[in-house]
Amino acid sequence: MLKKTTTTGTAAVAGTGRGGAVISSTTTLLLIATFLSILLLTTYPTPKSTYHSLYTSLSFSDNTTISQNLFTLTRRPHVAGTPANADTATYVLSTLSSYSLNSHITSYQVSLTYPLSRTLTLRRPPPYDTSTTFNLHQEIYADDPYADVAGEVLPSFHAYAKSGTAVGQVVYVNYGRVEDYDTLKAMGVNVSGTVALARYGKIYRGDIIRQAYEAGAVGVVVFSDAKDFGGGGNEGARYFPDDKWMPPSGVQVGSVYGGAGDPTTPGWTSTSDCERLSVDEVEMLGDVPLIPSLPVSAADGDAIIRSIGGQVAKDDWQGGMNAPVYRVGPGPGFLNLSYTGNQVVSTIHNVFAVIEGAEEPDRFVLLGNHRDAWTFGAVDPNSGTAALLEVARRLGKLMKRGWRPRRTIIFCNWDAEEYGLVGSTEWVEENREMLASRVVAYLNVDCAVSAAGFHASATPQLDELLKQAAQQVQDPDNSSQTVYDSWISSDDPKIGRLGGGGSDYAPFLQHVGVPSVDMSYGGEYPVYHSMYDDFIWMKKFGDPMFHRHVAVASIWGLVALGLADEEFLPFNYLSYAQELQESAKEFEDKVSSKVISLVPLYKSIDKLEKAAIKINNHIKEIKERRVWPSFWKRNHLEVRELNDRLMMAERAFTDRDGLLGRSWYKHLIYGPSKNNDYGSKSFPGIDDAIEKAKILNSVESWHSVQHEIWRVARVVTDASLVLGGVLT
Repeated sequence: MLKKTTTTGTAAVAGTGRGGAVISSTTTLLLIATFLSILLLTTYPTPKSTYHSLYTSLSFSDNTTISQNLFTLTRRPHVAGTPANADTATYVLSTLSSYSLNSHITSYQVSLTYPLSRTLTLRRPPPYDTSTTFNLHQEIYADDPYADVAGEVLPSFHAYAKSGTAVGQVVYVNYGRVEDYDTLKAMGVNVSGTVALARYGKIYRGDIIRQAYEAGAVGVVVFSDAKDFGGGGNEGARYFPDDKWMPPSGVQVGSVYGGAGDPTTPGWTSTSDCERLSVDEVEMLGDVPLIPSLPVSAADGDAIIRSIGGQVAKDDWQGGMNAPVYRVGPGPGFLNLSYTGNQVVSTIHNVFAVIEGAEEPDRFVLLGNHRDAWTFGAVDPNSGTAALLEVARRLGKLMKRGWRPRRTIIFCNWDAEEYGLVGSTEWVEENREMLASRVVAYLNVDCAVSAAGFHASATPQLDELLKQAAQQVQDPDNSSQTVYDSWISSDDPKIGRLGGGGSDYAPFLQHVGVPSVDMSYGGEYPVYHSMYDDFIWMKKFGDPMFHRHVAVASIWGLVALGLADEEFLPFNYLSYAQELQESAKEFEDKVSSKVISLVPLYKSIDKLEKAAIKINNHIKEIKERRVWPSFWKRNHLEVRELNDRLMMAERAFTDRDGLLGRSWYKHLIYGPSKNNDYGSKSFPGIDDAIEKAKILNSVESWHSVQHEIWRVARVVTDASLVLGGVLT
């Protein structure tokens, strides 16, 4: 996973959206089957719902297969562009082919970065007058079964980090958020010319670097605080392999690139002979850092913290119970950071398998997961790869029993996601027009399993389908209930929204406008992006019996079957209208003191609601019509046209100009927060404009807020026109 996703704008799992789900019922199918057998004396084909039940019944017997696949995929570190990762592509291809699926590899030549050299020295002035050069090395644990390949783990670094040297007093900036710098400014602390020390968490690491640069820092060191990743930093805390927590030498590596896809080919496909931007041109776009940075361990971060004097940091800036007092500086500790990266054009490999649809082969349901990892990648991402292979295995078995989906199902295994959604973005950019006209939905699983507890995010029209799938799968941690039962009784019984740029759903939803889902078991986990995210960690702490993997694969496949097999697409845009109504209300207090009107937005949402009711009633009327003897005269083109309207309505929420200053993000309803790419914002363009206007407080800035409201209102109106299907 490139970036973890924090979601806002959520729908409760319990209950249904207004208008109910638009899903064909088993009862209707059985009535049709009975009628045909009596009237035409023929044998009606096995109902699709029977295959759905059979798919679920193939579940708990195959945790061994999932475990074996995960073990094989994580035997060696496999960073994008390396021979080891090419080997995993070959393994995925051969496994999919063994299920009798039509499989192939599509390769791209993309610009990736790797570390050449890095040093970090801490100097303490008199009276201490000492100097420490950190070894920046993650330690092998006792009886580590992967010790023989530990040397293949890349030195800890930030992908696409600026090469250079940064020298200056150190300032502690907490999580490096905008509000943290506001706090330092209020304390009278000058960050200009310093090296910022930030701790991981809360926001995307690339935003930590960017905001440090904007505050005047010359370099950034980011550490994994034991308070957040080491079990609270309490005395006597146990670490992996004895417990799930990050060892003191563990380092979270990752990308600090703020865009999506190959930075040297923004908006077009990376091939061996394509046009590429120079390093200077890439920097001018503003998506790569302009100051050097390094990730370090909790132990190294602790040593740096102890060198800082000055004012005591706020309580919520402090470390764990066994930590020293955190002060903000600047200095007297003095850091000398040096990093040199090597940017090269490397070959990456996306792997695909296709089950062609029997009735609508030109309508695609995509299931996606990435394969590349910073080290061994047992959670991130290969728990998802193992689940993807399990879904493919089960559908391959259904094909042998005579099943074919109504629509085409495509399995997508991406490369170079960790660098910035590179593999998926390059494929989407190459196939943009075809995808825009033919994809029904994109279903993403990245970190399939890290702990207990099911989580899902989606565009709102897919909420009901997700709930129904979860109701059909047994809870892997409590056999007396379903996943849905445990979900609605959890601490977070919500379906999130896909605004953050967290994984491979972003190019589909935020760039093209494809309805999307992302799901997982568990959430944040302490050994994220470190060399300790290995098969042993998963076996001991993440999913000892691999039943959570099975549950994710079951839900994933059932959602895919619902989209691929139902005659009418199971989309409920009433849920969407309700979601937009609630999100719009959040702006009322923010603009109440200004001459800003939300009326255009509310009117457009009302149009969407009416269009959703109309198309739902139309579908209901067609279903009821079919119980009469004239049902065989139904117009198949009418069904096709209705489904196309349901499919294309999401596209209408995009705007060709995209978000202001971030034109790649075309979706005006869901997109990343400007200051935190982890964050998910509803109406991100309006939100960005309000935040800017609050700072400038000028007539022009508030006029920009009104302009963004009008922009959103227009795309929502466009979506209602698509659902309505009638020209004005």
